[in-house]
Amino acid sequence: MSVKANPEQKAWFFYDWANSAYITTIGTVLFAPYLTSVAERAACGFVGDEDRKCTENLSVLGLSVSAGSLVFYVVTISTVLSAFILPIVGAIADRSESKRTMMARLAWGGAAVAALMFFVTGSNWQLGAGLLLVANIFYASSIVVYDAILIEVAGPDERDRISSQGWAFGYLGGGLLLAINLALVTVLPFGLSTEMAVRISLLSAAVWWAYFTFIPYRGIKDRAPRGAVPVEGTTLLQRSFGQLFRTLRELRNYPQTLLFLAAYLLYNDGIQTVIYSASVYGDKELGFGTSVLIAIILIVQFVAFAGALIFGRLAARIGSHRTIMGGLVVWVFVVCAGYFLPEKQIVPFLLLAVAIGLVLGGTQALSRSFFSQLIPRGREAEYFSLYQACERGTSWLGTLVFGVVHQLTNSYRPAILALILFFVVGGGLLYRLDPRKGIIEAGNEVPAIV
Repeated sequence: MSVKANPEQKAWFFYDWANSAYITTIGTVLFAPYLTSVAERAACGFVGDEDRKCTENLSVLGLSVSAGSLVFYVVTISTVLSAFILPIVGAIADRSESKRTMMARLAWGGAAVAALMFFVTGSNWQLGAGLLLVANIFYASSIVVYDAILIEVAGPDERDRISSQGWAFGYLGGGLLLAINLALVTVLPFGLSTEMAVRISLLSAAVWWAYFTFIPYRGIKDRAPRGAVPVEGTTLLQRSFGQLFRTLRELRNYPQTLLFLAAYLLYNDGIQTVIYSASVYGDKELGFGTSVLIAIILIVQFVAFAGALIFGRLAARIGSHRTIMGGLVVWVFVVCAGYFLPEKQIVPFLLLAVAIGLVLGGTQALSRSFFSQLIPRGREAEYFSLYQACERGTSWLGTLVFGVVHQLTNSYRPAILALILFFVVGGGLLYRLDPRKGIIEAGNEVPAIV
């Protein structure tokens, strides 16, 4: 087995490099606190801070919504919609003659929507909420196709390594753009205001996502669909719907795969909520400014680059199943430590960021490669659509709990502590899973080490 990635695998890496700009600059660091500030301005007429918190609510479709919880509810809604949209995207992708083209078009659509975030200003939270919802769905749809391509470009014994290298490469790319944006927001050249610097940073992430998507689009090969389920229908859409309904009926025949999806739904919801809430928590609860938050997340990015590679090597020795379990134990300690962080104390926040970085990339990369072993042949994109429904950027249960707890307590500390439940229950389900049995049930070749 070759240790080095081949040219097609390297091209595949670049979509992680491309889309990570959206996740880091927009999804993780800048847009959540920026949209929260826009919502606070609409609700209270000012932007809340540690001395003067906004306690007024917004009226959203007749419902009273806390301005500080708005972002988390938007992410929740985008994921509920994804539950209906992504399986259809996956079913179509499994029958597509060119997955790379489908992935690229979805990516470019998402980048175009993200670019419009530049125009979110003043108290126009409605535009920002709508764009975030649509961009998240485009992003998640493109990842469904991207993850399915992993099975085409990497064999069973090399997927942990290739998946980990892709995640690491993504963290490097996202971190590089974030470093540039950190300089822009901190230095404020040409007399820019902080708000304008943030808006330019949002636009830069959209352009980065669109531009670097051309590399996998050109470098990945087209492959004919393999093992597609024979279903009735004269059009691609009709056959895709038929395949989806058949797969949902037959999912009970793969109990280990179903068990993993249940476990992943829970523990990944915890991970995603930590990612989405980190910048808001640091801003509104701990009192750090935008430049400090970007610097902290930047540290997470580069530590996660190393963490993904370390987890990949560890999985090669003890298996991805055991390695993921160990990562979830660390996540429990991370959430507990986050609850006790003191305000405006940079060193404890920095140490926590390093711990998050070490387990962040590794648990996600290995979850992707491990799940690829549990998918029946010919159903890759469709099964990854179910997987992606609870993947990064589309968490719903965790963000819902986080938003509700904040609204009830008017504090982010009990909200962050509530996330322990997701890691404990998800880890318990994963512990019950028999990886070899699941791979055999799916009809796949069992790797030397699982």
